[in-house]
Amino acid sequence: MSNLIYSLNATVPVFLVIVVGYVLKKIGWITPEFIKVANKINFKVTLPCLLIQDLMNTDFRQEFDGKYILYCMIVTSLCFFATWTLAKAFLKDKSLVPEFVQGSFRGSAAVLGTAFVLNMYGDTGMVPLMIIGAVPLYNIYSVIVLTIESPRREEIEGSPVKNTIKGIATNPIIIGIVVGLLLSIFRVDFPLMIDNTIGNIAKMATPLALLAIGGSFEFSNALKKMGPAVTGSAIKLVIMAAVFLPVAVWLGYRDAKLMALVIMLGSPTTPSCYIMAKNMKCDGTLTSSMVVITTMMSAFTITLIVFVLRTLGYL
Repeated sequence: MSNLIYSLNATVPVFLVIVVGYVLKKIGWITPEFIKVANKINFKVTLPCLLIQDLMNTDFRQEFDGKYILYCMIVTSLCFFATWTLAKAFLKDKSLVPEFVQGSFRGSAAVLGTAFVLNMYGDTGMVPLMIIGAVPLYNIYSVIVLTIESPRREEIEGSPVKNTIKGIATNPIIIGIVVGLLLSIFRVDFPLMIDNTIGNIAKMATPLALLAIGGSFEFSNALKKMGPAVTGSAIKLVIMAAVFLPVAVWLGYRDAKLMALVIMLGSPTTPSCYIMAKNMKCDGTLTSSMVVITTMMSAFTITLIVFVLRTLGYL
């Protein structure tokens, strides 16, 4: 029973804030314009500040783990190419391939991942290391599959290589990680007033993101493209975790490192998938359906994963 309570305490508060966001939208306090602005502020300001703060306070000369980052990169790559291969082979409607692949392998590692780990450990733990290994590849692979498989790829501006490089170089989360790493490596200490300012901005990241996710939730979208959406959601929430978490345990990863991998493998499809799919001339309906289904079901699947790992003594 104590392990179940621990698991519920780790996951339920996160999703209750999402529910609050949904309720506030229903009563008209959260508007589409608020969601748009909140997502922009979170992506470009609060989340980078949170990562900078946690990274600069971490001694990466001791904490840096190249093998762990490599494992995240290998697993992300295997998930991407396996999903792409299966989609090409089994999806009857080939126009759905790019959205299916992106939605199935690309999780909300930064936003919801940070929220879960903060709720459990009080800081971002090993999430920054996981993000270093996974998030750049999320961007690279998404641009590749959306460009190559897009049913309207002739309308996409710029080359895949140019779009990929630009997406990585201008990604605020990646910039925040790089800045935080440099501050940690060179042991830079800000004056207290600057440190407290960054900290105050960072504290807004998780609640603001969760409220925006709840406010953008649309149950009606979950009914569209139901077959591929359910299959892709199962891959995102269950199958990848079932395959690669046992390998991680076998490799000796525990506690914060293992929890970061739980987030990487079992977090819901990130809402930014929809934005990228639309920008790359895809329909977007399948992507929005997967965002809704995975966000709703991850409350149960992540709780179950945490409960099992906690019961086995790995968390």
